[in-house]
Amino acid sequence: MNGTPARRPKSAFSETGVRIKEVSEGRPCDNCPELCPGFISHPWRKTCKSCGCDRLQHSVYHEELGSVRDRLGLRDARLNHHTYDSPPGLTAKQTELYWASLAERAPTSVGGATGSAAWRAWRIRALAMQLPKQDLSLSHCRHIDEQHRKQFEDFVSARNEIALDIGLACQHHGASIECMGCNKPIRSGSIMVQAPRIGEEVAFHPACFTCSECDELLVELAYCALDGRLYCVRHYSERLKPRCHACDELIFSGEYTKAMNKDWHSGHFCCWQCDESLTGQRYVLRDDHPYCIKCYESVFANGCEECNKIIGIDSKDLSYKDKHWHEACFLCAKCRVSLVDKQFGSKLEKIYCGNCYDAQFASRCDGCGEVFRAGTKKMEYKTRQWHEKCFCCVVCKNPIGTKSFIPREQEIYCAGCYEDKFATRCVKCNKIITQGGVTYKNEPWHRECFTCTHCDTSLAGQRFTSRDDKPYCADCFGELFAKRCTSCTKPITGIGGTRFISFEDRHWHNDCFICAQCSASLVGKGFITDGQDIICPECAKQKLM
Repeated sequence: MNGTPARRPKSAFSETGVRIKEVSEGRPCDNCPELCPGFISHPWRKTCKSCGCDRLQHSVYHEELGSVRDRLGLRDARLNHHTYDSPPGLTAKQTELYWASLAERAPTSVGGATGSAAWRAWRIRALAMQLPKQDLSLSHCRHIDEQHRKQFEDFVSARNEIALDIGLACQHHGASIECMGCNKPIRSGSIMVQAPRIGEEVAFHPACFTCSECDELLVELAYCALDGRLYCVRHYSERLKPRCHACDELIFSGEYTKAMNKDWHSGHFCCWQCDESLTGQRYVLRDDHPYCIKCYESVFANGCEECNKIIGIDSKDLSYKDKHWHEACFLCAKCRVSLVDKQFGSKLEKIYCGNCYDAQFASRCDGCGEVFRAGTKKMEYKTRQWHEKCFCCVVCKNPIGTKSFIPREQEIYCAGCYEDKFATRCVKCNKIITQGGVTYKNEPWHRECFTCTHCDTSLAGQRFTSRDDKPYCADCFGELFAKRCTSCTKPITGIGGTRFISFEDRHWHNDCFICAQCSASLVGKGFITDGQDIICPECAKQKLM
C-alpha cells in the first residue's frame, strides 16, 4: 500500500445532496405475491404492514434510476459515469472482457428475470441494499432526533472523505500481479479493478471485487475501505455503528436495546402484533418475531379441552392428537384421576385411565382372550387382533412379530412351518417345489427330477412314454420294451400310433415290409412266406418256374 489515500473534499459532493427516488408503496412482494396486495409502509418498521416482509423483498423501483454517483451525491467528473452496460473508461472490447470475467457470479434469477434482465434486476436491488438511502442522507432518515443529527452528518462526512470511493476498471498490461481478493494472478490483458482507498497498487479480479461481509459484488464498483478491506456502504456503516433491526436505520444514541442478538432503537423493540414496547418486559419468540405475553397467548396459545380456557405460557401444555389440556385438567373422563405420566386410552373424543378404558372399551386378544390394556402394543390382521406375545405360529409357537406369515383356515403360520405342512413336494426327492415343476399322473415333480427311469435324461418338455407307471424316454423305451422289426431288427417305436405289420409272431415297420426279391412294398398286398423271407406273388411264380 502506498501510504494513506487522499481525503475526498466536501466539494466533490453535490450541494443538492443525493438523488434517490425509490418507490416502494404498492409494489408487489417477491416473497408472497399471492398474499400481499402491495407494500404498505409501517409507521416505523422496515416491513410491510400487509404481509410482514421486508421492504426490499418487494419490487422496489427507482423513478430516476441514475448512476451510483447520483445516489451518493458525487459530482466530480474524474471518469464518465458507470452505466448498466459498461464500467466507465472501458472500450467496447474491454467491456466484453469485463462481463465475461463476471460469468461465474451472474445472477441466475432475480424476481423471475434471467440473463441480462437478471443483471438489471440485481442492480436495482443491490443499489437499495448496499447503498441504503437512510445511510446516505439525513433527509431519508425518520428516527434520528435533533440532538443526534450532527453526529449523523459528521459520520457521513467522515465516511465520504476517508472511506467511500468507486473502483476503477481497466485492462492490465505487463507482468502478472496478485489479486487481493483471491491471491491468484491477474494476467496481462485481463480486466482488473483498482481500489485507491486501499492502495494505489492494489488490484482485484472483477469477480473478487466484493463486500468482505456479505460477499456480494459491489454494485457499480462503489465501496468503502476499512482496515484494508472492501465493504458495501451498509456493512461499512454496521462495522462502526449499530443498526436497528426494526427500522433499518443506524443508531446514534448511546442508549439502545440489545435483544435476540440484534440491536434496536429503544422504542423499536416491540411486540410484532400490537407494537407495544418490550424493553424490560417478558416476551415470546415465534417465527423469529417477538410477541408480548398477551398477544402471544391470544394468537398462538391453545385452548384447554377440559376447561375451555387459554393455556398460558406459564402453564404446561399437554397435547394428544391435536388436542390440548392444562396439566391440572388432564383427567380421566370417568374417574377423574390425573393422567399425567400415566397410560391412557381415548374413545369418542374423550380420554380414560387404563382401568376405566379396559372396563368399558377394551377389545380382547384372539390368542389368549385377555383384554388389551391401555398402551399395550397390538398386532392386527383383517378383523383379528393379538397381543404381541400371542401373535405366534400355530405349529412352532414362536412369536411372528413383524416377520412374514401365512394365514390358513383361521390359523397363522410362520413361513417355515407353512412350507413344511402345506407346500408342494416333489414325489421323487420329497423336497419343496418353490417354482415351476412338472405334474405327471397327478403327482408333482421338480423339472430336474422328472427324468427317464433308465438313463436319467430330463423328460421336462420332451416326448416320453411309460411302463409300469414309470416314465421312459422314447429311445430307452424302444430299446427295453418295443417290438423289433424282423427285417432291420430295430425297435418299432413312435408317439401317437406308429403303423406296423405283424404275422405269425413276426413284426415289421411299414417301410421294412417288402418283397425279399424285388423290394416292392407288400403293405396291403398279398405275400408268400419263403422260410424266413416274404416275397410277392410274382417273385414266387418266377421262383417256381
